[in-house]
Amino acid sequence: MKTGIIGLGNRIAAILPFLRETCPDLDLVAVADPGPAHEDRLAEAAPTHHYSDPKEMLANHGFDLLLIGSPNHLHLDHLRQALASDTPHIFAEKPVVISLEETLELARLLAAHDGEARVAVGMVLRYSALYRALRAAAPQIGEVMSIEASEHIAPYHGSFFMRDWRRDSALSGGFMLEKCCHDIDLYQGAVGARPARVASFGGRKKYLPAHRPSDAPDYLKVMSPRWGGTPDAYSGQGDLIDYQTALVEYQNGATMAFHTNMNTPDEFRRFAVIGTEGMAEGDFIRNYFKLTRAYDSAVLIDDPEIGKAGDMTHHYGADEAMCRDLAAYWRGELPELPLTVTDALEAGVTALAMDQARREGRVVELTAFWAEFDAALSTKAAA
Repeated sequence: MKTGIIGLGNRIAAILPFLRETCPDLDLVAVADPGPAHEDRLAEAAPTHHYSDPKEMLANHGFDLLLIGSPNHLHLDHLRQALASDTPHIFAEKPVVISLEETLELARLLAAHDGEARVAVGMVLRYSALYRALRAAAPQIGEVMSIEASEHIAPYHGSFFMRDWRRDSALSGGFMLEKCCHDIDLYQGAVGARPARVASFGGRKKYLPAHRPSDAPDYLKVMSPRWGGTPDAYSGQGDLIDYQTALVEYQNGATMAFHTNMNTPDEFRRFAVIGTEGMAEGDFIRNYFKLTRAYDSAVLIDDPEIGKAGDMTHHYGADEAMCRDLAAYWRGELPELPLTVTDALEAGVTALAMDQARREGRVVELTAFWAEFDAALSTKAAA
């Protein structure tokens, strides 16, 4: 499988060994990455050719697979180039694009280039053991009524965002999109409907000059940025939030309350999905899953170590599981993946609406946007 990489970022570098394990015929022909901070990654990846410009790489080689791991604000352009090529399989890291305008443009590109069948997205938590258990429990949960969910992040990770290029939403698309789109996607999948209305509140309180620690704690040395970074997490640079709460009403009437905070000393990433027949609870970090029947409170499942067979350091074992599924899908052994590129775009729209609602101090209505989105996806059919 002749493979090319556009943007050898952290995520592509992390999953490449798993892809090579699950695709023994993977031949890394070329990498397009301007560097200069990626020499160690390039040495480990060991491509036959290295380019600074993806256009030059695509002009010189044909590929069976393209992996896109460039910074978020470059995804649309790199996906445009990949879709215009004859590459049958394209994998893009999340988030797919960083604005509503880019979402519509990519939808038109997908329609014009059979992109739904060609593009897979690294929303890796869809492949986790915990989420698979949640989806399998759908009959016992019944129709989803409401969800309470959170992603709470420790200072070592929160400070990384404030030191990295991701601190600027013009590059990252904002924190809800960059970090929490995983979670938003999961619960949207569980609900089975798009959001209709979104409200959100939040801001930045911790990562400001007034709270700069005097003793340089060890967490400031973890997860050092490579590109566009700053050594000071407390500079006040960028416009990223460090806490946010969002409320979502879906088109089928279900609701979700979602909370994130980047200064949580004891991390958790948990959910309670409550339906007409039962309730499912879980935590990706504490690694448990519990399913309780509504009418008599009978505990149907109580698994305190779900997914322990996997390597929990790689998205709770989901990196490996994703690569296994991707390889099987590309070989034609798996009829479909747990999500489509359209699912990923819909989750991105929800995240973007959360930030819009927070910035503008209003409830964001999405009915009109979904009409535009569906029209863009049907561009090819209309033509």
